[in-house]
Amino acid sequence: MKDNNPREIEAKSMRLIDQEIGKLDCTDSELKTIKRVIHASAEPKLAAKVKFSQDAIEIMSDLIREGADIITDVTMLKAGINERKLAEYGGEVKCFISDQDVRDRAEKTSLTRSIMAMRKAIDLPGKKIFAIGNAPTALFELINLSKKGKKIDFIVGTPVGFVGAAESKAELMQTEIPHISLKGRKGGSAIAASIVNSVLYNLEA
Repeated sequence: MKDNNPREIEAKSMRLIDQEIGKLDCTDSELKTIKRVIHASAEPKLAAKVKFSQDAIEIMSDLIREGADIITDVTMLKAGINERKLAEYGGEVKCFISDQDVRDRAEKTSLTRSIMAMRKAIDLPGKKIFAIGNAPTALFELINLSKKGKKIDFIVGTPVGFVGAAESKAELMQTEIPHISLKGRKGGSAIAASIVNSVLYNLEA
């Protein structure tokens, strides 16, 4: 007989994940996020690749409570984040990749739309959490903007791919920017969304 109840399916998935990953050297809040990443990817080996800067969960949680917006690099990631839940704290999920001014600037400069979207977002008022699930160029640009003196409150950085993904995340992990990231080439919008949502959902706990 197949499982049809979504809560039962999720609970069973989490029990199986616990069995596969065993005991990890991390905090309870970090473990919840790691399990969400594995749940989204069906890759237990990623447990060792999820990386947190110091007090990352606490910092991100405080930002959400303070009404921070979440800026995504692609619309797929925007669609995967629980916007209703974020709105309870006063924040919005925003993505500028398809904005006409971003398109125009990208065409004029021959730079990617992802880069131009980050440049547009960085000077928006208020606190911001950047969630990068697809484009390494977006993550590299945020790091460059930080080096130029722009304040970046937090980055969820899990771009995926063969060119620049691992390198951009490795560079992020060397910065002082508060972050949650994923070592190596793997990543993607689903994983970035799972990280954001894990923190959102656990604010009630």
